[in-house]
Amino acid sequence: MENEAFIRLGIFLGLFLVLAAVEALAPRRVRTQTRRRRWVTNWAFTVANTVLLRALAVALPLLAVGAAVDANAQGWGLFNLLDLPLWIEIFAAILILDLAIWAQHLITHKVPLLWRLHRVHHADVDMDVTTAIRFHPVEIGLSMLLKIGVVYLLGPAAIAVILFEIILNGTAMFNHANIRLPLWLDAIVRRVLVTPDMHRVHHSVHRHEHDSNYGFALSIWDRMFGTYIAQPAAGHDEMQVGLEWQDNRPSQLGWSMSLPFTRK
Repeated sequence: MENEAFIRLGIFLGLFLVLAAVEALAPRRVRTQTRRRRWVTNWAFTVANTVLLRALAVALPLLAVGAAVDANAQGWGLFNLLDLPLWIEIFAAILILDLAIWAQHLITHKVPLLWRLHRVHHADVDMDVTTAIRFHPVEIGLSMLLKIGVVYLLGPAAIAVILFEIILNGTAMFNHANIRLPLWLDAIVRRVLVTPDMHRVHHSVHRHEHDSNYGFALSIWDRMFGTYIAQPAAGHDEMQVGLEWQDNRPSQLGWSMSLPFTRK
């Protein structure tokens, strides 16, 4: 537990560097904007979100992992009522938490107030590994509160929450990355995990396409609930990524931060 944050940070940075290098060497799509302009803004979101979560950790010490520790200490949650082997508990907890994040993602598209926050993520006119870290701080705060609530309901072992957070962050960077998987490999991987080609459909400028493929880690939920679209209608090379703002504004930090509070 003491080194949990450093382990997660190390894995995050290591995977980010690997995916960024692959993007540079073999990109899936041609960029429409310079990487430097977008990356400064997208990384600024991560800095702001980290500061917010650190502040929440002061006001509310029991973030997701801490909530698991507290739930176990108090005997709260489903898994504290069941006598399951640890590996089954971990597996079940990761599945349920991933489903909860899938449902949260779908809701952010359906509830207008939440969509105003989430469209900051979708406004990015290019899609690469930094798009995975481009979320408005208010959305990140709400997402953390949801995870805390789900963790208290489940009462999973802390290691299950740590593993889930690592998997969620890693797969989000992977499926936002501008990398090209061979079609045969993509077809195999997407049976279990969301691939870059699968998630790119979700970032289409067309509403009917970006209201699909909500998964971040596991691909089964979209197939199960009928929200799966295999490929974009225009093809991956010609499809337009982003929303109605197809200019430089989404790469500007001030504009992006204020987007949820604008009238349009």
